[in-house]
Amino acid sequence: MNKAQFVELVQASGGYKTKGEADMAIKAFIDAVTTALVKKEEVSLVGFGSFVATLQKGKSGVVPGTDKAYTTEDKMVPKFRAGKSLKDSVAAAK
Repeated sequence: MNKAQFVELVQASGGYKTKGEADMAIKAFIDAVTTALVKKEEVSLVGFGSFVATLQKGKSGVVPGTDKAYTTEDKMVPKFRAGKSLKDSVAAAK
């Protein structure tokens, strides 16, 4: 599903009159979650899941087939943990 299709789905599900209103709602949600994660706060939506920012440790290794070594730095990465209701709904849709 691409963004345009998702906007149409949100419009129908949320009862928005226009696609523009649905798009603004999606943008507001994304901006709010992004702002919270930048502040290293967790966003927990009961039944749906949680958005968290976690520290990913740097690593080092060798590129396969060469002798070239690499290292990466520690960095913060966003993660999503699905809630029980979401997991159950997806599992039931077999």
